[in-house]
Amino acid sequence: MSKELLDLIPEFNLIKESGLREKCLQTWIEAMRRGGWKANDLNEMAFTLLIPDCPVNFVEHTRAVTLTCVAVADVFEKVYGDRNPVNRDQLTAGALLHDVGKLLEYTTMGGETVKSEFGARLRHPFGGVILAAEQGLPSEVLHMIAAHAREGDLVKRSREATILFHADFTSFETLK
Repeated sequence: MSKELLDLIPEFNLIKESGLREKCLQTWIEAMRRGGWKANDLNEMAFTLLIPDCPVNFVEHTRAVTLTCVAVADVFEKVYGDRNPVNRDQLTAGALLHDVGKLLEYTTMGGETVKSEFGARLRHPFGGVILAAEQGLPSEVLHMIAAHAREGDLVKRSREATILFHADFTSFETLK
């Protein structure tokens, strides 16, 4: 399963720390198992139910948000040097995992992505934090998953969580 995920989302390889990368992959694998998803399903899954006939799938959205976060980190490093340091591995992990809870929140019915029973009760930031915590991801990454959506408006977001929040909403808002 790891090979299939790496083929779909090569950005996992941007995480230099192998232990962190493996925990991210295991989080996805567990989410897919619990949600009943296969790797090839992820290219058919809508990344959001809030945009009718959404033109972007779950994998594309995850990759775009991750690459946007990495690009922001590149610019900050180039322009600010070490005056605004970004933990790239944690930022990349958070970006890759920000929507992993949607594998619990959504299901398919008649070939269409819809809310699952789990999703009727809990939104994806909660499911994502649960999944990632079970795999032993650090609190900094859990914070990014929890704070990437509007649920995070009541906490002080870390530098990395702020980058992720804006990358995710830039992707979402430009597709509406």
